[in-house]
Amino acid sequence: MKIKRKIIEIDDELCNGCGQCVTGCAEAALQIIDGKARLVAEKFCDGLGACLGECPTGALKIIEREADDFDEKAVEEFLKVKEEQNKVAASIPCGCPSAKIQSFSAQSPCQAANQPRTMSGRSASALCHWPVQIRLVPASAPFLEKSDLLIVADCAPIAYPDFHQDFLQGRVVMMGCPKFDDRESYIAKFAEIFSTRSIKSITSVIMEVPCCASMRSIISEALQRAGKDIKQQEFVISARGEILS
Repeated sequence: MKIKRKIIEIDDELCNGCGQCVTGCAEAALQIIDGKARLVAEKFCDGLGACLGECPTGALKIIEREADDFDEKAVEEFLKVKEEQNKVAASIPCGCPSAKIQSFSAQSPCQAANQPRTMSGRSASALCHWPVQIRLVPASAPFLEKSDLLIVADCAPIAYPDFHQDFLQGRVVMMGCPKFDDRESYIAKFAEIFSTRSIKSITSVIMEVPCCASMRSIISEALQRAGKDIKQQEFVISARGEILS
């Protein structure tokens, strides 16, 4: 709910991206994105201004405006998820390829024609980035900005034979299992992405099994938390690889 209250404001011209305000915010409401401090979500900022003294350039100030009400419970959940993510990151050996962010340039028609073919004779991979697992893709990944996001239940590419050609081409993919992975961490991750990155569209591909349908509510709740309305489409795949809806 929007109310008139005190909240942080960041002057882009003065912000030098040093990150001192990020460590000074106990609620983790601030993050460095594209070299500048950004408010992750209005409801994470308590408006008390504890971060002001950490800024060496005076880029931060407290103003009064219409904003989402401060949500202490949401902050606690957000901090818990970030703590778990930090534990996962700390457990990954330095330089591990599974966590290294990579972007792959789009191929020209000539380059694509000269790519080695797969055993089936199909064209090469349409994947444009790495990593692809929801838990490993950070909200700060540059390939997320202004992307058409493809959220996939990880059984779908196995069931659907033309996944790269029909779904992956031109999209940034994040995949995982809504049954076995932590639902709350997924919601928090997507909410952070929707809040901090300019996502153009969301395409979800899930399986027909009931447990897979929870990906739908995960995306919906993340959008609600982020206060975003992003164009969506969903495809449901059968165990035999057919598009059911």
